[in-house]
Amino acid sequence: MIETPDYRALLATAVEEARKGLAEGGIPIGAALYHDDGRLLGCGHNRRIQENDPSVHGETDAFRKAGRQRRYRDTLMVTTLAPCWYCSGLVRQFNIGTVVVGESVNFRGGIDWLRENGVKVIDLEDATCIRMLGDYIAAHPDVWNEDIGED
Repeated sequence: MIETPDYRALLATAVEEARKGLAEGGIPIGAALYHDDGRLLGCGHNRRIQENDPSVHGETDAFRKAGRQRRYRDTLMVTTLAPCWYCSGLVRQFNIGTVVVGESVNFRGGIDWLRENGVKVIDLEDATCIRMLGDYIAAHPDVWNEDIGED
């Protein structure tokens, strides 16, 4: 286990993924799944638009790319944005031990529910993440509302 994880360094992987998604014409949300010893298991980004698939959120993309793991309790899901209910469910289903959130200003998601259910949640309130998604939401409110299931 990492003694004192550098959460901001881990977040950099997710931010890079978010930027890839934005460059592809998608929603700038990125994620990475790390083992608590610091090994990167998988990373990905929201590809709902690119693949016309509503299930490809950043967290699910990273989770799938990590492949099967024996257990998830000693993993960290690092994401640029607080996980939605769908991705929060993934965290709970597989008992992911820690979620590192870049920001929860633009969207609070299920972080309170995750905490209530014993998941360690670290919210970094990262200015880059806040600005990147905030700018996207301002420019594409209809796409954003579709992404979070709002009318």
